[in-house]
This record gives sequence, structure tokens and C-alpha cells, in this order.
Amino acid sequence: MIEHDVLVTTRHAAMPAFTVCPEGTGPVPAVIFFVDAWGMREELKNMARRIAKQGYFCIVADLYYRYGTIRFDLTRRHDGMAAVMRAAYHNLTDDNVKDDTAAMLGYLAAHPQVRSGPVGTVGYCMGGRFVTTTARQFPDQIVAGVSICGTRLVTDQPDSPHLHLSGIKANLYFGFGGNDHTTPADYLARFQSALDASGLAFGMDIFAGAEHGYCFAERHTYEAGASEASWSKMFDLYSRTLGAAHV
Repeated sequence: MIEHDVLVTTRHAAMPAFTVCPEGTGPVPAVIFFVDAWGMREELKNMARRIAKQGYFCIVADLYYRYGTIRFDLTRRHDGMAAVMRAAYHNLTDDNVKDDTAAMLGYLAAHPQVRSGPVGTVGYCMGGRFVTTTARQFPDQIVAGVSICGTRLVTDQPDSPHLHLSGIKANLYFGFGGNDHTTPADYLARFQSALDASGLAFGMDIFAGAEHGYCFAERHTYEAGASEASWSKMFDLYSRTLGAAHV
């Protein structure tokens, strides 16, 4: 693997990011990885490495860079840490992420190890919302999106993603835990109804008994069966839309 910590120039400032891709394969398709609410950490880099091993150039950006450098040690999680996370999470807007995604698309377009053409995305928790919003904002560039445990996809606000699915061209996959307190049954039903009415090409799994964060191997909520099923759906979607094969 070829790995780098880089700075991506955005409208606001330089945004720290981690990139990883296979070595010695020539240009490969790109995947943008939207972080969850706990932000940048080694756990996410390991997940990006798994994506790269399948034949992709993966970029994971620090979406909290507007606030300075925020890093959470989840092994020592406490209420004060959670309060900081919630403040950062709720102050990050769709427009912020639109600007940051435009910057990442520009970075990828200029990178010699990235194949020209459309890209894929993946996002967990907070990032699951941004998979959907950016697919609408960049319909000609994003052809595949994977949202796992996506939060704030259904809200009572006028900008709720489930109300703005028209214009999306990407193929999408959504994975949810059936026992996820952040996405209860009524949330899932409303989102499923909106997707069904949209005419989008999508897949959706609700894993019985799985909790929030079922894909994170370092968490107590990890569910290996559900996690591997979502990884498999992700790579199948990327293979069909981006064309990369296993390296």
C-alpha cells in the first residue's frame, strides 16, 4: 500500500486527509470516505486500507478541521468528550461538506494515481448523511454511494435528505442496525418509503439485532456477520459502477 497524510486546499483552509492506494497497479478509481461523528482516527484509516486493497484510491478527510485539530481517544470515552463531539457534529453543515467534497474531487482529478472518471463514496453514522447529500450535489461525478448506520437522513427540517432524493444518479446502498437507537423503526420506515418513491437504484439492509456501529471492529457493538455483509455489498457496488477488480 502507498499511504500519505496530505493537505487538501479548500475554500476555508487546508484540510488534513489520509490517502491510501494499491502499489504498482497504475491509476485506479477513487473512493471518498466520509468520517463518522468521532472524526479522524486510526480505526478509519484501517477501514480505508481495506478499501484500497480491493483496488481503489481512498481518501479520508478531517471534516472537523474548521475547529482546529480534534482527535478523540474512544478507549477513554467520557461525557465531556461526547459533548465536544456533539458540538462539532451538529455545527458541520451540508454546505460545509459540499465545499470540502468539491475540494476532494479536485484533488483526486489531479492525482496521478487516480483514474479519471467518476468516483464512489462511503460514510458511517454522520458520514452516511453526506453520502446522500453529495450524491445529489455532484450527480455527474459520484456514481456509487454506501451509507452505513446513517444518521440525520430523516429529520423534521426542510433540508432532510429523505426529502431531496431527486437528481441523484448514483447507485446507493444503505446498511442499518435493526436495534440502532439512532435510527428507530419509524425512521427506517420513512426513509424506505422515500427511497421507494424516488425511483433511485438502491439496496438496503436492516440487520436484525445489530446496533449502531455494527461495522466498527473495535467497538462492543461490532457484529461480524452484518459487517461482512455490508462490506460485500459495498465492494459489489463499486465493482459494478467503478470497474475495479480485487488486487
